[in-house]
Amino acid sequence: MSNTSNDQYYVPHLARWPIVGSIGMTLTAVGAATFMNSETATTPVLMYLGFAVIIFMVFGWFAEVIKESENNVYNAQVDTSFRMGMVWFIFSEVMFFACFFGALWYVRNMSVPWLGGEGTGLFTNSELWAGYEGVWPTNGPGDIGGKFELIDPYHLPLVNTILLMASSITLTIAHHALVDGARKKVIGWLIATVVLGAAFLFFQVEEYIEAYQHLDLTLRSGIYGSTFFMLTGFHGMHVTLGAIMLTVITIRMIRGHFKPESHFGFEAVAWYWHFVDVVWLGLFIFVYII
Repeated sequence: MSNTSNDQYYVPHLARWPIVGSIGMTLTAVGAATFMNSETATTPVLMYLGFAVIIFMVFGWFAEVIKESENNVYNAQVDTSFRMGMVWFIFSEVMFFACFFGALWYVRNMSVPWLGGEGTGLFTNSELWAGYEGVWPTNGPGDIGGKFELIDPYHLPLVNTILLMASSITLTIAHHALVDGARKKVIGWLIATVVLGAAFLFFQVEEYIEAYQHLDLTLRSGIYGSTFFMLTGFHGMHVTLGAIMLTVITIRMIRGHFKPESHFGFEAVAWYWHFVDVVWLGLFIFVYII
């Protein structure tokens, strides 16, 4: 495929990957629904098959895009489209976490106080939950899930905060090194970033083990437990995805990809990683400390 001029918009050629992805998502959805609603003991084979098809699609599609990028197929218009796409993707992620932070705020500042008798919740408290005190953290009226203890924010959560902030610094140094053309330096700092991300995930697993085995803080610990694991768990999933993306661009750097004047694949991953770090700061403050 020949290169296109900067004033001519690039029209993607016909690709099989969108239909492959659609098949994978359909299999996953149908398989998950069948598995969760089945009255007999079944294995989610169809769901796993859907996952496999999606993974195959991701590897195949990304490999094709990388190949086209390295062959200089894309022009400035396509680069702009890629950037706009990444901006909208990160914006969707911002809204994703905004919903969860909004749920946390609503529970802490409205639902729990109302159940405790504040404001318009006086009748609710006296008729439904007499004697319930709307204080946070709480497992909700009725002592659902039993008593639990809180995770010390200045132990593993603080360590993880330091790790993620350090990873943002190492990634920024790697980016500047790429602009300067220092490829070996880029690879070294990228490896350091991946290691820091992996360390974060390791300590988060340790934190979950401590919560379940020693603090009796689980998903069954009422509203506090569900919001805690919902927010930290989804963030952990995003860190996992970011670590995989960082590993991919590290391998690409080792293979000689990216140029000082053209490296949006690197920039996109950096944007995503910095976003994940900022979200963690919010989590550390509003979930662990306040």
